[in-house]
Amino acid sequence: MNESTPVVTANPWQALKKFTDARIALGRAGVSLPTTAHLAFQLAHAQARDAVHLALDVPQLTQAIGRPCLALHSAAPDRTVYLQRPDLGRQLDAASRTLLAAGPYDLAFVIADGLSAHAIMQNAAPFLARVFAQTAHWTIAPLCIVEQGRVAIGDEIAERLGAQMVVVLIGERPGLSAPDSMGLYLTWQPHVGLTDAYRNCISNVRPAGLGYAAAADKLQYLLVEAFRRQVSGVALKDETGEAGSTAAVAGPGPTNFLTG
Repeated sequence: MNESTPVVTANPWQALKKFTDARIALGRAGVSLPTTAHLAFQLAHAQARDAVHLALDVPQLTQAIGRPCLALHSAAPDRTVYLQRPDLGRQLDAASRTLLAAGPYDLAFVIADGLSAHAIMQNAAPFLARVFAQTAHWTIAPLCIVEQGRVAIGDEIAERLGAQMVVVLIGERPGLSAPDSMGLYLTWQPHVGLTDAYRNCISNVRPAGLGYAAAADKLQYLLVEAFRRQVSGVALKDETGEAGSTAAVAGPGPTNFLTG
């Protein structure tokens, strides 16, 4: 090979890399990936695996949130069982059930480690700081933090708390470019046995994805409309348009600020 010949052959899609974190336009070295790209892939894969197995630090998270929290646990006793038995992650253990007293409440927030405790440790506290500022007019149930929890566990918690709505903050399945993505799941009149068709999801909440302010605005819109229409899931659509276009609302049950 001539000394002036580049070791890595550039990809013509190189200009598109600025629009995505996906692994595109990596180039090639002969018929293989360049060493740098290969090592970056291995690092991302290790970070994704670590995110799945990292334990949730409940005391540290409670301190970061800055308000009292109920520490709960699913029926999955440890991470191995949690990964093998999704059904156990959807229900509380017996001890946790005794900690929940009925309200009534307008709204309950449930934080679950899901498949990325790292996402929760990074994003839950700063996101909730914005959300609490927008939901001061709601009657809010005690904040719950669940270890080894899945999305549907929020239904049981909210039902026992007597909450009209529940928002579950959960660590999403790590991707090779996003091990720190948090998802939000809203359900109107939650109770055990509901399917995902009854939930609204806001995903990829993180600094490098959907920012906290935009996610809080979208959630606020869905909360108000869920309360007004008394529905959620497939019956409730996000009609806010571009992120950040929502307006402030004063309390439960107002008219749709987009049309009225």
